[in-house]
Amino acid sequence: MNDQYLREKCSVSNLGFIGLGIMGHPMAGHLQAAGHRMFLHDVKPVPGDLVEAGAIACKSAKEVAEKSDVIFVMVPDTPHVSAVLFDKDGVADGLSKGKVVVDMSSISPLATKEFAKAINARGADYLDAPVSGGEVGAKAASLTIMVGGPEKTFDTVKPLFELLGKNITLVGGNGDGQTTKVANQIIVALTIEAVGEALLFASKAGADPALVRKALMGGFASSRILEVHGERMVKRDFAPGFRIELHQKDLNLALEGARALGLSLPATSTAQQLFNACVAHGGKAWDHSAMVKALELAAGHEIGRS
Repeated sequence: MNDQYLREKCSVSNLGFIGLGIMGHPMAGHLQAAGHRMFLHDVKPVPGDLVEAGAIACKSAKEVAEKSDVIFVMVPDTPHVSAVLFDKDGVADGLSKGKVVVDMSSISPLATKEFAKAINARGADYLDAPVSGGEVGAKAASLTIMVGGPEKTFDTVKPLFELLGKNITLVGGNGDGQTTKVANQIIVALTIEAVGEALLFASKAGADPALVRKALMGGFASSRILEVHGERMVKRDFAPGFRIELHQKDLNLALEGARALGLSLPATSTAQQLFNACVAHGGKAWDHSAMVKALELAAGHEIGRS
């Protein structure tokens, strides 16, 4: 890879973005707002606001890759990334030497390593760069970005990452970014469970859960999840920022990895069962903070209700 070539290209690049949903749409918008030429593709129509601002809607992932120097992918799961990259008219068919594929989806670390090898064989570099921060972080360009891949490629693409997030870390080689994201999702799920149990306990005991949350925000139990998702639990606002079905997918990756490594993750297993209970009650599209509903069903009590 010609690093100087890509450094120059990243100043005003031809960028591709595939997957323009809740996360991808605002992310592509930030790259476009910085002056980059955008080539976009999605299974749904490309958002009109991006096209009106000058982005080009492409008919295939191959066309995006042909016209772009750096191609970002942001889709739901491992099979979707595989299809985007390697199906007929996929990204791989449009690659040439010196291009970079950046997968920002949250998928299997093991599959990621194989994807990287296949992309490398076509003369292109590969970064896995999953994110944390949800829809709020995507819109605010404040995402945490966990990157796996070659250091030189990371250094080249980092100015683009800085348009999307604030905490950007190269954690290792290809696949290590995805491993870090799985670890992140374990912590997030278990913290949602802890916040839900605490507020449910407080409410059932007769305390005002909103005031309990406010008090806890000033102590050692304070967390971003208590701040944001605790408020969702109190206000009963479970419109999706990050859907339960997507968090289930991430915990499946954790549990599958643990099984392969001979590890026991008992609390992660419990969190997954609580998500499963929510889905059984029609909640696969609820925000993941709605895990508390499974706890409430078991307790026969809803936070905020006397």
